[in-house]
Amino acid sequence: MNKRLLLIFAFALCHLSFCTAQSWKMTITKNDGTTLELSANDVKEISFSEEPLPTLPDQNVDQIIIKEVYCGGCPMDDGSGFFQADKCIILYNNCPQQIVANNLCFGFCTPYNSNGNNRNYDDAGQLVYEAEDFTPALNGIWYFPGSLVIEPWSQVVVNVHGAINNTLTYSQSVNYANADYYCMYDPESGYNQTSYYPTPADIIPTSHYLRAVKYGQGKAWPLSVFSPALFIFQMQNATPLEYGMNADNLWYSPGEAHDAIHANIRIPNEWIIDGVEVYSAAEKEKNLKRLTADIDAGYVYLTNKLGHSLYRNVDQEETEAMPENASKLVYGYVDDPSGIDAEASIRRGAHIMYRDWNDSTGDFHERQKCSLRE
Repeated sequence: MNKRLLLIFAFALCHLSFCTAQSWKMTITKNDGTTLELSANDVKEISFSEEPLPTLPDQNVDQIIIKEVYCGGCPMDDGSGFFQADKCIILYNNCPQQIVANNLCFGFCTPYNSNGNNRNYDDAGQLVYEAEDFTPALNGIWYFPGSLVIEPWSQVVVNVHGAINNTLTYSQSVNYANADYYCMYDPESGYNQTSYYPTPADIIPTSHYLRAVKYGQGKAWPLSVFSPALFIFQMQNATPLEYGMNADNLWYSPGEAHDAIHANIRIPNEWIIDGVEVYSAAEKEKNLKRLTADIDAGYVYLTNKLGHSLYRNVDQEETEAMPENASKLVYGYVDDPSGIDAEASIRRGAHIMYRDWNDSTGDFHERQKCSLRE
């Protein structure tokens, strides 16, 4: 039995027993034959730490945006190659009110790369799933197991791979040893390749570990290092685990084998909050769209292996109109059409509103280094 489900069941029994037996205990026999004895208090603590339940009502969920994606990796210091197990996604509250989101998930659209073999176009050149208003999420999804709270004009850093201080080995990588950061870490899901999922830095609380539902093949969530079609969504009417493990929700590209290698689940487009279509800069003539126009009408190029990231453009008009930003905005950043250096401005106390046009061509630019390195 899945350990988390077993513990939650144990907690339910424990809760009922508290009325008459405060000293309740149980023994769990693991798959390897070893045993674990738990008291009622132990089970209660573990069940909540491993699978926290949503406790706050949703608010302003539609204001969550993907602020930055770092997925292409960086050069090794000795010049011998590239390090690419240090990815992250940064979410942002693009409004002046607090956000509370339950069942917030990450997925990416098939195929892995924009320049790969895409079987999802019909003879008329249309994506076959567009008419059905869903997006196929390949291999697996990750989710926050409880209520995610994001304060106004604030960000949430989510490490995808390598939730440690990677700069100790690769100086151009990213240090994720930060108590405020979240990380995708759930070895029990089957995503347990240690080169991608070393034990997170001790400073990251276990309550900041995301959970995964893996229905595909492999031991690591294969977010492309070239050109992912990434999206965030809010699961409705089911938990991520229930929905992701329901075989009725599986989908396969036309002509692909119905096996774990090619498994997707259908994500209704109405659940999707934001997405970014990334194209490979190395083979521009081979790129094809995966996200439909209602999710993302454009694309942004990524040159990988150089420590670059994809960063959201500033909404210049809205940002400059905020009275509190007077004298706090820093200009001269040439990669953003607004000229505003968002990160430098934030350090001076400015509130930044980013573009959200559902068009990555206008919404994003390629940044020379991940903002977490500044």
